[in-house]
Amino acid sequence: MSLCIIIRAQCDEHHKTAFEAEFLQEVSVDSVLSGFMAPSDSDSLLERAYVDAVERVDDSDELRARILDAAYEQFCRMGLRRSTMEDVARLAKVSRITVYRRFDTKDTLIEHVVRREFRRYFDQFLIDIEQAGTAADRVVLGFVTSLRAIRGNPLIGGLIATEPDLLVPSMTADGGRTLATVRHFVAGQLRSEQRAGNVSSSLDVDLVAEMMVRVSTSFLTIPSAIIDLDDDDELAAVARRFLVPMLEPPAGTSAAGSV
Repeated sequence: MSLCIIIRAQCDEHHKTAFEAEFLQEVSVDSVLSGFMAPSDSDSLLERAYVDAVERVDDSDELRARILDAAYEQFCRMGLRRSTMEDVARLAKVSRITVYRRFDTKDTLIEHVVRREFRRYFDQFLIDIEQAGTAADRVVLGFVTSLRAIRGNPLIGGLIATEPDLLVPSMTADGGRTLATVRHFVAGQLRSEQRAGNVSSSLDVDLVAEMMVRVSTSFLTIPSAIIDLDDDDELAAVARRFLVPMLEPPAGTSAAGSV
């Protein structure tokens, strides 16, 4: 009898510990979302995803990919807060221990799922911009495809639509880190255009990138009653009217290069 009591107590303690671990993972979802875009002490997930795309990094771990696929499906269906590592393990048809061996916390799993989605976006983005013949065309295409890809992504777009209190603050209330990360990327593209002689060397690329990113972010986070965000032609017209003119330097400065 005493042995049974001891075993029962150990089992109860194990389940209590597991429950507490899941609970701590749930309450930390907010913190990981507030920092996953641009952690202060390392490259952001956006930057790492872009490097993965540019360098064609290949993940050949089939079991890891299966867990990520299951997590993606689970997060799309139930959201982040209501999903557990147990749910992911069940969908992946593996034990929860196996999931933890690949991803030691739920936060880590979320980060890798989101990073993979951004990697897929950048893979497509790099393909799309190759079709554009001018800097102006690349600005238009980048604006349209970015909104379409992010809003249409079942996970990222779904979080913006169904759990805005989780994702939107991570994009807008993180001290500007997310915006700075994306601005850095856009500014890098504009500097490449400068080096190629496609835009003026006097263009303030950091300021232009800042304005372009703020415009794009506003469309992602705040619905529009005037512009149909599902109409690519309308979005392209907006980009040509308001974003492309930003490629021209202010009057009175050198205008070497063309768009």
